[in-house]
Amino acid sequence: MNKSILFTESKIGPVTLRNRTIRSAAFESMCPGNRPSKALFDYHVSVARGGVGMTTVAYAAVTRSGLSFDRQLWMKPGIVPELKRLTDAIHKEGAAASIQLGHCGNMSHKSICGETPVGASTGFNIYSPTFVRGLRKDELPELAKAYGNAVNMAREAGFDAVEIHAGHGYLISQFLSPYTNHRKDEYGGSLENRMRFMVEVMAEVMKAAGNDMAVLVKMNMRDGFKGGMEIEESLKVAKRLKECGANALVLSGGFVSKAPMYVMRGAMPIKTLTHYMDCLWLKYSVKLFGRMMIPTVPFKEAYFLEDALKFRKEITDIPLVYVGGLVSREKIDEVLSNGFEFVQMGRALLNEPDFVNRMKNESEARCSCGHSNYCIGRMYTIDMACHKRLKEELPPCLKKEIEKLENK
Repeated sequence: MNKSILFTESKIGPVTLRNRTIRSAAFESMCPGNRPSKALFDYHVSVARGGVGMTTVAYAAVTRSGLSFDRQLWMKPGIVPELKRLTDAIHKEGAAASIQLGHCGNMSHKSICGETPVGASTGFNIYSPTFVRGLRKDELPELAKAYGNAVNMAREAGFDAVEIHAGHGYLISQFLSPYTNHRKDEYGGSLENRMRFMVEVMAEVMKAAGNDMAVLVKMNMRDGFKGGMEIEESLKVAKRLKECGANALVLSGGFVSKAPMYVMRGAMPIKTLTHYMDCLWLKYSVKLFGRMMIPTVPFKEAYFLEDALKFRKEITDIPLVYVGGLVSREKIDEVLSNGFEFVQMGRALLNEPDFVNRMKNESEARCSCGHSNYCIGRMYTIDMACHKRLKEELPPCLKKEIEKLENK
């Protein structure tokens, strides 16, 4: 293997990272009332102190209509001072700070977003469940501008970078995918048309980012099911994002409303998911039909690498960020030696916030994440947390589920 570049500096646009690691924008669910909490502050500062090159605050909605959860950030002026306190603390620990900006599209409910959820096309979202209104053409310019406004707020809050969420079946992804885009106007049909909203968003984002903020874009290599986006089209999306001025691409996959475990891999812990739910009808529906609605996709380390290598071969002169199933220094070094400039980790840094520092001293360092996805099941109702770092005692039924999933 080539000499490791893991602990060398490198740039994304105008921003220099102290090493090649980034805390991925895994949703924390730590923002009750749609604003930062002490838990969000403490977690990201712990990851920065743990040696990461850049930490990414997850999934901030650019408008109220873009909210999926009541514990999700909503980018509005009133939270900027609180975010500035967070970025100052991250910088003090030597890490860069990024924030992921997005809009959930149809993945919401009126009780959360304040209106009938909107998407690329009219339809019904079984996961909420709710009817969805297709966005009118005259609404799209203002929505694109909302992304630019959010970038301006991110700068004011002290962030070095933004990550635009164009994957996982959220709004930009809903325009890109033939599965969710059934429009008959110039925003639907051909790939060129389906990319139009993304291109308009990127124009606003790049204008707002100027020359002092880095812009990363998270995108799907595949949607993860028949009838969704596949690699051939996604490569064209990646090339267009490069033309739009993106400073780096984060290569992911999966569709929250259709193939959620394609994103994360492993099984959804149904007992954990339902244990924390307050809504009784939803709790019992998921107990009965959860395994059908959220099928297991087997976990393996670096599960997106084979697809990502196809992008590395075709996409040049732009940093590519690998994300997906990294839990050991050995595999991280392998990914970096295959031409990727950076790696992102989510669950590994939830399991062990100082994992990056430990990798400095241990060539065979491996975090103890067992891939039970307890953190994901819990995230939908309270906060994202590793069962190995909880202060409270878990009930026996959840301990049993975790043990069963981790010993598969």
